[in-house]
Amino acid sequence: MTSQNTLKTVVLLGALTGLLVVIGGMIGGRGGMMIAFVMATMMNLGSWWFSDSLALRMSGAREVDEDELPSVHRMVEELSVNAGIPKPRVAVIDSPMPNAFATGRSPQKGVVAVTTGIMSILNRDELAGVIAHELAHIKNRDTLISSIAATIAGAIATIANIAQWGLLFGFGNDNDDNPLGIVGVLLAIFVAPIAAVIIQMAISRSREFEADAEGARIARNPNSLANALMKLEGWSHDPHAQQVAHQDMQSATAHQYIINPLRGGLTNLFRTHPPTEERVERLQNMTL
Repeated sequence: MTSQNTLKTVVLLGALTGLLVVIGGMIGGRGGMMIAFVMATMMNLGSWWFSDSLALRMSGAREVDEDELPSVHRMVEELSVNAGIPKPRVAVIDSPMPNAFATGRSPQKGVVAVTTGIMSILNRDELAGVIAHELAHIKNRDTLISSIAATIAGAIATIANIAQWGLLFGFGNDNDDNPLGIVGVLLAIFVAPIAAVIIQMAISRSREFEADAEGARIARNPNSLANALMKLEGWSHDPHAQQVAHQDMQSATAHQYIINPLRGGLTNLFRTHPPTEERVERLQNMTL
């Protein structure tokens, strides 16, 4: 299953890159495509480079030392040995909402953040499963993969915006490089950005499956993570929980948590996480 998830990520990244090339050609010009790509790359490179500090600041997390949270530090250290990565820094978010996330541009810069709520509802094995999942994100460099996907999707959105303004001012209507003419430009403006977001979300879901599988191996117990996910999912459906989530969480950071705390009316195509039921089923069927 791990190799399938990795292959799926590679294929989706390839599809996203191909979409960028196609809409660049439809709008008619490598120059505009390259400008958009460079702009998106610079913006996302900055986000990736400062990913740990930005994520901690936006989520309201604070780093804690071993004296303040010795049991979690010991757990992170033990699981990091299993994962074969340096021990990440540990942070805490003062929120009753049970959740956790990891960030950092490399295993050497990793941070694992947990809420006070998750430490109160999970037992030790379940918390170990969640932390192992987050260590898997760090080990697999998922922050980098997400940044690459965001860069390409951002370039596509930028090109679409350029094309939209071009149409308003009468540019690009007679583009000889675009075999579809104005139809191709309209497709690039309205369809390509949506397709890019769908592919980007599919990459995110694929990385969650990968982190589940790798986390189960790190914790050496798939059921601990499965049980934790079921508890977190159950909590997230409580009406009071949603009120807390919307108060404590920002939509810009919701995707990085092990369970997306913000619920909405989006279809599965736009979900940042796979359905929890499917994640649990895969874990329960794992053999180590």
